[in-house]
Amino acid sequence: MANESGDAASDTVLIEAIRFARMLSAELVLANVDTTRYTTKRNADGTVSAFPIDPDSADSVTEEFDPGLAEHVTALLANSDIRWSLRALAGDPAHELARLAHEVNALAIVVGTRKRGLRTTAHEFFNGSVAVHLAHRQHHPVIVIPLDPVAHDEPLPWEV
Repeated sequence: MANESGDAASDTVLIEAIRFARMLSAELVLANVDTTRYTTKRNADGTVSAFPIDPDSADSVTEEFDPGLAEHVTALLANSDIRWSLRALAGDPAHELARLAHEVNALAIVVGTRKRGLRTTAHEFFNGSVAVHLAHRQHHPVIVIPLDPVAHDEPLPWEV
């Protein structure tokens, strides 16, 4: 899920993830990854302790799921009949999502594509797609929700 609470793209991914969880009779574990920190300790209660990547900030914190996003997700899932939980993670999103999937023995990982744009293209050029990393670096099936598909006669985002 994206970090922005109420983001339409996040809602699309969440709605599809709910649908898959219902079809698979599975618990939905929603993760929010703070990319400005890295995990230093995995706590027994499922939380993680993390340090900021910025060397000038040396405060270790226990990651917390963004409260605004948690409230939004809770509202979207209020009438849902599926079991669900929230996890706050820190570090590289693909690595952390793969680790979490392994930890909870997930049936699949559901992620969304990025919307088109210069910032997105530059980010994926330097860091690569989270979905692509997941598809090649772990053993759980990856379900990719298209958020901004291009027409067949348009260039793909990495071709622009």
